[in-house]
Amino acid sequence: MLQMIRKTSLALMLCAVFALTAVAAPAPDSFAPIAAATGKAVVNISTEKHIQGGTQADMFRGLPPEFEQFFRFFEGRGNRAPRTKRSLGTGFIISSDGYIVTNNHVVAGADTVLINLQGTNGKDESLPAKIIGSDAETDLALLKVQAPQKLPYLEFGDSDRSEVGEWVLAIGNPFGLGHTVTAGILSAKGRDIRSGPYDNYLQTDASINPGNSGGPLIDLNGRVIGINTAIIASGQGIGFAIPSNMASQIIAQLRDHKRVDRGWLGVTIQDMDSRTARAMGLDPQAGGVLIASVLPGQPAEKAGLRSGDVVLEVNGMKVTDQKTFMRAIATSAPGSGANLKIWRNGRTERRSVTLGTRNSENLQAESGLPARKNTSEYTSSALGLTVQEAKGEKARQTYGSEGMVVVNVEQGKPAAESGIAPGDLIVSANLDDVRTVRQFEAALKGAAKRKAVLFQIVRRGQTFFRTLEMK
Repeated sequence: MLQMIRKTSLALMLCAVFALTAVAAPAPDSFAPIAAATGKAVVNISTEKHIQGGTQADMFRGLPPEFEQFFRFFEGRGNRAPRTKRSLGTGFIISSDGYIVTNNHVVAGADTVLINLQGTNGKDESLPAKIIGSDAETDLALLKVQAPQKLPYLEFGDSDRSEVGEWVLAIGNPFGLGHTVTAGILSAKGRDIRSGPYDNYLQTDASINPGNSGGPLIDLNGRVIGINTAIIASGQGIGFAIPSNMASQIIAQLRDHKRVDRGWLGVTIQDMDSRTARAMGLDPQAGGVLIASVLPGQPAEKAGLRSGDVVLEVNGMKVTDQKTFMRAIATSAPGSGANLKIWRNGRTERRSVTLGTRNSENLQAESGLPARKNTSEYTSSALGLTVQEAKGEKARQTYGSEGMVVVNVEQGKPAAESGIAPGDLIVSANLDDVRTVRQFEAALKGAAKRKAVLFQIVRRGQTFFRTLEMK
């Protein structure tokens, strides 16, 4: 009997071990085959930006007024020669004829872009690249090189099907060290790091450092499920990548049209809370966004949507908050159809909407701010941005302050290079409040002497500063 009990116990222990082994996917014996198969399609990117010379006083331009004495002391002394600003990053080839994906911030404002191919013909070689198009809001850019031979390339995988805990590889050029492979797992999905309106990042603990930007996050099938983009400088093992399913849609538009056109519905929205859901007879766990207003003559009104409707799904995807709703609409092509599941009068309904095109005018309307008027609008061609007065209660409700809202940014100009985007609110210029076109214009005229301007910006409740060179 004792022997039988021991045999039974041993059998149960072995079953438990086998069960645990079946649940936990083991690491591969080696990542070398995947690295070898994918590495030659990953490229190092070096950029150069040519900066005009100036005086020693230039180092104090754009700083707060307490540095004015230093600016005046050095002004006119010791002219500096023109200089070249260099930076490094990563990209990966997506077609045999030389299309390359990277981050917008890797190439923004660059005068020259060089691609270092990883021994595709037996030796490394550098080729000049052309920027086909870029999208600052998702931090993506598409480049093109003319190569004498067909190039190895990577294919996009399905980031929606990737699961937390899966093994991933990151390949890049950290700190300019050259081709580097790191391994880790997919740590989380759907991260919002407040870097843009469509944040939906993959999080990984595969080592990512400065210089990895624009490189691929690769699954064990050798497919790209993310584009490495950001890190948390104060932490370790916390890196973020743009999901491939979002990136592939943006890249396709850049390739076909050299720009990104986003869908637009024509509503103002707000998140649902449990009290509002109960008041409307809706399950508090249902999520969704509440339509606060419907803009006249726009796609939502034409489709019969009303203020008070709750949008629960867009094209079969559950809407949990404003971010998921905005991504679902903005990543759909203008002119395409969007199927909405809404809650109205205690029951669900379906509505089909033909989307419009998101632009600066309807962006303003969606924000609840007044329509653009020439008298309240100012364009700086030198900075490459157009701003409009945002005043009154609507502005305070939307941004928490009055100021000058950015309604257009021109690519390749200082505003775009510094990361300013439509929808940002500029509340001060060189620490002087700017709430009218006259104040804004006067601030820029004053800043012209320093050849730089320091903007204080509000973006989705976050305040930060950006310094722009005034060429």
